[in-house]
Amino acid sequence: MKVLCVAEKNSIAKSVSQILSGGNIQVSNSPYKYVKNYKFNYDGFSFATGNGSCEVTMTSVAGHLTSTDFNNEFYGWGRCNPFELFDANISHSKNPDQQKIGTNIQTLARNVDYLMIWTDCDREGEYIGWEIFEEAKKGNSRLNNNNLYRAIFSHLERRHIINAARNPERLDQRAVEAVGTRIELDLRTGVSFTRLLTDTMARKVEMNTLSQNNNRRVKKNKEKTVISYGPCQFPTLGFVVDRHERIRNFRKEEFWSIQLIVTDPSQSSTTTFTWDRGHLFDRLSVLTFYEVCLELAGNQAKVCDVKSKPVTKWRPFPLTTVELQKNCARYFKMNAKQSLLAAEKLYQKGFISYPRTETDTFPQSMDLKSLIEKQYKDCNPSAWSTYAQNLLEGLDSANPNNKFRFPRAGSHDDKAHPPIHPVIGIGPNVFFDPNEKKVYEYVVRHFLACCSEDGKGQMTSISLDWNNEVFNANGLVVLERNWLDIYPWMKWENSKTMPRLEMNQDVTITKAEMKNGFTSPPKPMTESELIMLMDANGIGTDATIAEHIEKIKARNYITSDKVSKETYLNPTVLGIALVQGFEAIGLEDSFAKPFQRREMEDDLKKICRGTLTKREVVNDIVNKYKDYYSRTDQNKNKLLQVYDQVKQVGLTA
Repeated sequence: MKVLCVAEKNSIAKSVSQILSGGNIQVSNSPYKYVKNYKFNYDGFSFATGNGSCEVTMTSVAGHLTSTDFNNEFYGWGRCNPFELFDANISHSKNPDQQKIGTNIQTLARNVDYLMIWTDCDREGEYIGWEIFEEAKKGNSRLNNNNLYRAIFSHLERRHIINAARNPERLDQRAVEAVGTRIELDLRTGVSFTRLLTDTMARKVEMNTLSQNNNRRVKKNKEKTVISYGPCQFPTLGFVVDRHERIRNFRKEEFWSIQLIVTDPSQSSTTTFTWDRGHLFDRLSVLTFYEVCLELAGNQAKVCDVKSKPVTKWRPFPLTTVELQKNCARYFKMNAKQSLLAAEKLYQKGFISYPRTETDTFPQSMDLKSLIEKQYKDCNPSAWSTYAQNLLEGLDSANPNNKFRFPRAGSHDDKAHPPIHPVIGIGPNVFFDPNEKKVYEYVVRHFLACCSEDGKGQMTSISLDWNNEVFNANGLVVLERNWLDIYPWMKWENSKTMPRLEMNQDVTITKAEMKNGFTSPPKPMTESELIMLMDANGIGTDATIAEHIEKIKARNYITSDKVSKETYLNPTVLGIALVQGFEAIGLEDSFAKPFQRREMEDDLKKICRGTLTKREVVNDIVNKYKDYYSRTDQNKNKLLQVYDQVKQVGLTA
């Protein structure tokens, strides 16, 4: 029996081949220099007759095997009305590198009995697997759905890969259709609106750029300015512009409040009690409360409530892609693209599980304790190895005193991959670049924190009655830090010692004062916040969020500005003009808001469930965009007018 296995990347093909062959591999070159062919024998495939030994050739692609576009002869830029692209025929082609990879697959598939797909286990991986299948059939007409299999795996640990080889499944054709739908819609809507916006605005933007640089020598840019549109790019831009507008339109307001300060003679410490009403914007009202309390109660208050209760600092949920990107941005100031790239390299090297996942729940059957053991056994001592060992200490005794706890279950499960977790520990000859090192340590610490006990503390709350006005103070004593000992980015500290007061006890007020303050504007958008907003509103997937942020930076719709230790995202004149221009046309809900894209993502899920078809979704959304296009084309002068207005007003007005 001959089997052709095809992975999504050469590094995965190499690792899987080494595991299945036991290291006995013959390596040869392919027409594409970054793809190798690995030949070996393997006897574990369940589909092989009699489970006998198979001659296996394993190779790979390098991402998508085809490119989807319009025929340039008929639909190239300037050769048709962009509106025609909503109904134009779409072609699938290969660039020279893709052609070389395709030729390699055709050649290797000629005499095989089975084709096994080893692409990443997500929607995109299913689509790439289908592309591989279509290419292999060109070299072997005997290949069909009956001799096509698909390996299900999420990391490169040996037992996991062997299990994937022994228990293959079939390609998910519905997922293939969902990705094909997204590719077609993004192409039709993106290209048509990009051409419309560029034809309308590019000249004005170029002239503005030249005028800004008229006092210095500027190298002439031969590339045409492109004002691109993307159904994920624009809502992403909309979030940044919305924050900018809220800051620019903010007007501070003065407010007033009352606070009491009480001294505990036994401890020579003071405690501040805050007003239960918070603060009010009417100074006269607060002054009235203050003067009445002073007149009728003086400096005496009464304890009206004393509570002491245990509190819990919950350990984090298991790690998803979005949480990884968000926290790497927050803790390490790494942008989403950098953190995801580092995570993918770690996955390809076999150190962590597949880093593109929406799942925040570990299956009960998963052996998490063996993963913890690998962080202190057979690896170099690390900053967390002792903690990992202590988690499992006493696990096998009659009265185990270990602190291992099965992780909390979140509310998301994509049914494809488990949460991100470490697979192996750091060996003696491991070399990481700085970003890989940070991401690996974060993944390990997050995983260990998930498997730890929650933090435990005691919260004391005291309320004072000052002439029927209530004032509160809280104090925290941390009793057990637990997971916080391995998670240095989260703070949970003891607060000031509370005074020793009892119910109905009279208390002398050291100071009662009326204080004022001012409301503060929101801060500019950080990348961590933007990732959270995109995830919450269904803009992009866990794997593409970083791409959309980078795209609007590259198009000069936003800038990334460092202030002190923080990096903020701010819109440019062009970015603001695009969002406000579509608002002027009346399309803000469809372009700068997330509703349209969220609706499409919901439709893609319905395709995966079989309740909608690709053609139904494409027809529905294309018809909507035809209407958006017509309205934009009829009102395109508004885009230019808004651009001039924003340029005149400036960014800081």
